[in-house]
Amino acid sequence: MDLIEDEPDATGNAPEFSVSELSGAVKRTVEGAFGRVRVRGEIGRVSRPRSGHVYLDLKDERAVLSSVIWRGVASRLATAPEEGLEVVATGRLTTFPGQSKYQMVIEEIAPAGAGALMAMLEKRKAALAAEGLFAAERKQPLPYLPEVIGVVTSPSGAVIRDILHRLRDRFPRKVLIWPVAVQGERCAPEVARAIAGFNALPAGGALPRPELLIVARGCGSLEDLWGFNEEVVVRAAAASRIPLISAVGHETDTTLIDFAADRRAPTPTAAAEMAVPVRLDLLAWADGQEARLSRALSQQMSARGQRLRDLARALPRPQALLEGPRQRLDHAESRLPAALRARVQAGRLRLGSSAGALRPRALVVRTRSEARALASLDARRGPALGKAVRDARRALDAAGARLRPEAGARERARLAHGLADLARRLHGAGHAALEARRARLDALERLRRTMGYEATLERGYAVVRTESGAPVTTRTAAARAGTLEIQFRDGRLAVSAQGGKDGPDNPDGAGKAARNTGAKPAGRGKSGNDPGTQGSLF
Repeated sequence: MDLIEDEPDATGNAPEFSVSELSGAVKRTVEGAFGRVRVRGEIGRVSRPRSGHVYLDLKDERAVLSSVIWRGVASRLATAPEEGLEVVATGRLTTFPGQSKYQMVIEEIAPAGAGALMAMLEKRKAALAAEGLFAAERKQPLPYLPEVIGVVTSPSGAVIRDILHRLRDRFPRKVLIWPVAVQGERCAPEVARAIAGFNALPAGGALPRPELLIVARGCGSLEDLWGFNEEVVVRAAAASRIPLISAVGHETDTTLIDFAADRRAPTPTAAAEMAVPVRLDLLAWADGQEARLSRALSQQMSARGQRLRDLARALPRPQALLEGPRQRLDHAESRLPAALRARVQAGRLRLGSSAGALRPRALVVRTRSEARALASLDARRGPALGKAVRDARRALDAAGARLRPEAGARERARLAHGLADLARRLHGAGHAALEARRARLDALERLRRTMGYEATLERGYAVVRTESGAPVTTRTAAARAGTLEIQFRDGRLAVSAQGGKDGPDNPDGAGKAARNTGAKPAGRGKSGNDPGTQGSLF
């Protein structure tokens, strides 16, 4: 009995963990113990989802290790993972709590051993040769004396100094150097970009376009020279419109760029000898100074680069914060199609069960008493509806009688207001039309007065007419006329043309003519002036 009573107490003292706490503790333990590992194995299953990450298995004859390569790392790998390839992977171990498993996050991957590399190299060489990239008819002749030479190599190595030194000894030329990494994962893309960049330079531009290219690197192992075996480098060399000399390694080293280049040189120095003919040796002092300068610059850049790398290692890695969410997102994406199909099927089942409850049910009369009750209700339905209609009509009439006086008064007020507004508008429109016509009439009157002969009379002129009112414009016509009428500014005067032909020689003629015709002499008017001052017009 004592033992039975003590067991619950012992169990109750054990600490309790949540699933997330336990998964986190396991993750910290695994990552702390295996922060950086190198694993050799054969690549099994390889999966590349749309997210860009690469999921694969590393296996041997007894175990399988799940691995993942994140998108940013996968785009920089020098060797693409292929199923069946034996590799050495470098990275760290971590856990994925969503599936309770551990896995390796690969940061670097390389073929395992020279045998695997040579097999891959032969396979790639056969594929490129089948495309015709190594054909002899694609080769271009080298220029005899190029003005500008482009060199693709590392600026800090001894290769560029050897080439420049040999060129100076034989024949100094203008040299353009495109600095690249000559080994490692950055080698292949940088060399391909350098070849394409030299070809893209315009002829006659600010930067001269090379007439010959040299791709050079010193000797090294098969792994060191592997960047020049990449397909991107071979295709860039085959597509170059500028003649290209390959000078990678020494005489015993062979890379795929040697087959695609227009000429292969056994050493970088031999490439310089192929590029230009022989000339007198240059001064040794200039060579020494340039060598010292190159060494000083390379040492300074190496020291600063090492310092920068040391500082970068102390910084946290932001990618580590996103690794778990990225993997969970990929896992959820793989489960989404099945979940959608299950959701649609469940909705279809619920819809079918609900449709069964909505089917119409027939009204069944089971007994005679129910039939009599239904007949009685049907007979009472007509009178009840009629009474309801009559009651509604009486209520509507009463409401209309109550509302009719007020509605009539409002309607009359609205009509009176509308008529008054219409009268105001008609009066205003008529007044405006009358004023417009009056203004137009005044303008026409002013124009008539301006263009008429009355305005000429105001300036001292006169109009002579016959008795019939026809205007007289010549002396002969005036002499033939018996009586004339002269219109002045202030009135008309009738005169006789007889005896007044001589004008100034008979000053009294006008007065006599006036007396004979019963008209007042010309010049005698309302002002009372002396009539002798106004002589005869003729």
